Amino acid sequence: MLKPLKIGDLTASIPIIQGGMGVGISLHSLAGAVAKAGGVGLISTAQIGFQDPDFLKAPMEANMRAIRSEFEKARQIAPKGILGFNIMVATRNYAQYVKEAVKAGADIIVSGAGLPVSLPEFVEGAKTKIAPIVSTAKSASVICKLWDRKYKRVPDLVVIEGPLAGGHLGFSREDLSKYGADTADVPDTYNQSAYDEEIRGIMKVISQFAEKYKKHIPVAIAGGIYTHEDVMHAMDLGADAVQVATRFVTTEECDAPMAYKQAYIDAKKEDIVITQSPVGMPGRAIKNTFLDKITECKARGEKAKITHCYQCLEHCNPADIPYCITKALSNAAEGKLSEALLFCGSNAYRCDCIETVDAVMRDLAGI
Repeated sequence: MLKPLKIGDLTASIPIIQGGMGVGISLHSLAGAVAKAGGVGLISTAQIGFQDPDFLKAPMEANMRAIRSEFEKARQIAPKGILGFNIMVATRNYAQYVKEAVKAGADIIVSGAGLPVSLPEFVEGAKTKIAPIVSTAKSASVICKLWDRKYKRVPDLVVIEGPLAGGHLGFSREDLSKYGADTADVPDTYNQSAYDEEIRGIMKVISQFAEKYKKHIPVAIAGGIYTHEDVMHAMDLGADAVQVATRFVTTEECDAPMAYKQAYIDAKKEDIVITQSPVGMPGRAIKNTFLDKITECKARGEKAKITHCYQCLEHCNPADIPYCITKALSNAAEGKLSEALLFCGSNAYRCDCIETVDAVMRDLAGI
């Protein structure tokens, strides 16, 4: 029987955090269902207002409205559950997103795609818990030392995201290669024991700061968690929880359209590839006609014609990027798969049917 996850004064009866997936994949329906089932539900703020009628002309305002409305709808589903947001550090106007999430009533903010060095400043005085995503002992050390020195605090939770994760990855291509996680043959080439050593190193860093502050800092392991056996492996390494995303995509409650879910069900092992995102990070996605087209354009030295900038990323020059990631991800969320970037985890090919969130939670927890 898995122990409940305690994050300060919050307790999740099942130690499973649902990973944030943008654009429009983890909104109120999925996050609310996971929180209601006893886990931690996360809404992704990445272009969260993409369905707002004013999104094209005023994306920032649309996103702020959607943060409030999506959280309210999730709270209606899970009145007593733990609900929060996943907010990418790479987001333009990152501070505003965090402050809006706090105002909406977020129990927790999980933040990656860069190191959230100033996150404590933006939640000052709030009850909202904060959790950085790290992938190496070095990044864990940097964030803990900085928060300790500048804010006299430590994370409320740390998420360790490994090379098997979906979407944007906190690794260079060289690092992915080192772990055998850079090819479509990941299930056959991945060096689990090598990354387990990195996890132990990260935990050692966290324990040092936990000791200094005389408090327990819970750790969640993410990336490639698909079965109960994966969960137990994480627990054997000393984790307090796991963070899972891919497994929740093919649930009835997931906010993605059926065409998106079907793409996971139809995917084969060799369809899951590493691509370079305009964010500047490698990302894992399902190979499709869109990615083929991007590859062909790159080979010819051509760049995409960006007709509209959605002001989504802090460091993005429309003249330099291979494609607009907001457009590619919103196309995915609208079911326009031939023009879509389909982010996924390394185990997406294992999805073979539509399940319920309750069934996934029970299976992962071994209940």
